[in-house]
Amino acid sequence: MGDNKDKKYLIKTKLSSTVPLEESMALIGGEQMKKFFQFEELGTNYRREFIGGLTTFLSMAYILAVNPLTLTMADIEGLDESMRMDYGAVFVATALAAAIGTLLMGLIARYPIALAPGMGLNAFFAYTVVLTMGIPWETALTGVLFSGLIFILLTASGLRERIINAIPAELKFAVGAGIGLFITFIGLYNAGIVVNNDATLVGIGDLSDPNALLAIFGLVVTVILMTKGVNGGVFFGIVLTAIVGMIFNLVEPPTQIIGEIPSIAPTFGAALDPFFNGFEGIFTVNMLVVVLTFLFVDFFDTAGTLVAVTNQAGLLKDNKLPRAGKALFADATATVAGAILGTSTTTSYIESSAGVAAGARSGFASVVTAGLFIVSLFFFPLLSIVTPAVTAPALIIVGVLMVASLGKIEWDRFEIAVPAFLTIVAMPLTYSISTGIAIGFIFYPITMIIKGRAKEIHPIMYGLFVVFLLYFIFIA
Repeated sequence: MGDNKDKKYLIKTKLSSTVPLEESMALIGGEQMKKFFQFEELGTNYRREFIGGLTTFLSMAYILAVNPLTLTMADIEGLDESMRMDYGAVFVATALAAAIGTLLMGLIARYPIALAPGMGLNAFFAYTVVLTMGIPWETALTGVLFSGLIFILLTASGLRERIINAIPAELKFAVGAGIGLFITFIGLYNAGIVVNNDATLVGIGDLSDPNALLAIFGLVVTVILMTKGVNGGVFFGIVLTAIVGMIFNLVEPPTQIIGEIPSIAPTFGAALDPFFNGFEGIFTVNMLVVVLTFLFVDFFDTAGTLVAVTNQAGLLKDNKLPRAGKALFADATATVAGAILGTSTTTSYIESSAGVAAGARSGFASVVTAGLFIVSLFFFPLLSIVTPAVTAPALIIVGVLMVASLGKIEWDRFEIAVPAFLTIVAMPLTYSISTGIAIGFIFYPITMIIKGRAKEIHPIMYGLFVVFLLYFIFIA
């Protein structure tokens, strides 16, 4: 007994002192977790994974505020209240769906990829399905649920994994680079450095604007940290930018630390309501279009994100994604869970690349991110410091890192260069990852066949050619 007390005292003493995170985790059984998450094989450690997971969370924390605003259509005045979802319930559903999906991704697939309700899909849900089509939001949630269930069936059959592995390496590199340009554009736009221009579509913003200056400051600081090789440079850039923003009253300091968690009752289980109301509104042409759109966009957004982030982290093996089926299962399950909780399609987030840039390489980073989404339920007021200007530098830097895959594309082969180029430029220009993938994948079989390389095309790519053509004709 005495020996046990001495051991407990020793552990307590060590943990209470200033020791590296690695030693603290080892004392509480961290060695087993290191083996499970393959730290040694991936060349990572707890500090890098924690900072990476935190960076990913900070980069995508905006969704906790934006998703409720979008699904409640807060910007539309005079709207019938029956068409609006409950703000507080959607906030809780958003946090829980993100936590569940990210945790599954971390534990099952063991990838440093976070999930949350997708931007774009939430706007389609609110402004097209509910507002324009007049479909009740409860029935729209049923459409999300259907798409998630179909995804689970497709994943169980192995079809989704075969599709991702059938994509040629050159197009995978193009997808990664295109997404890099896409998120860089988002960062520049969020910072006010690039703005809408009626004459030229886009133009340079007012660089004397305080928020633009704050973003530029953050970009310079982050570039310096990254150039110096500081581990977690992206994360520390976010922190320093937020601090400077508060000093100059550009970022509003939180008014309170802990807030009351809203009730999820108004949205929880609403996706199941149509099943108890005679299946009203389910078996219609409009509902079919809704489900197909959710399926298409989520499928290829997720595929693009998985390929881009794992490629950036060096996790792709021989042009194939290890444990792809598990990653896709986590994504599909998160969509089902999110629909039941009360939010639009939950999908993998490209902002995960910010965490990878900060050092994340394993699923432990996703576990950290998932935990932070749970914590955010209690500390939502603190998220007010994570403004678009604060996170913009991180997105821009991540874009720099992701376009490195351009060097792996055979640009001297025109049949490869054309679909790769169109994939890359279409993403930022159409503001859609899935559209960029669709355009590039349509041109790939065309150029390869004309070049006489038809036998090198995987049969699945011919199938995707037809699917994408039908998408542009009937849905897009």
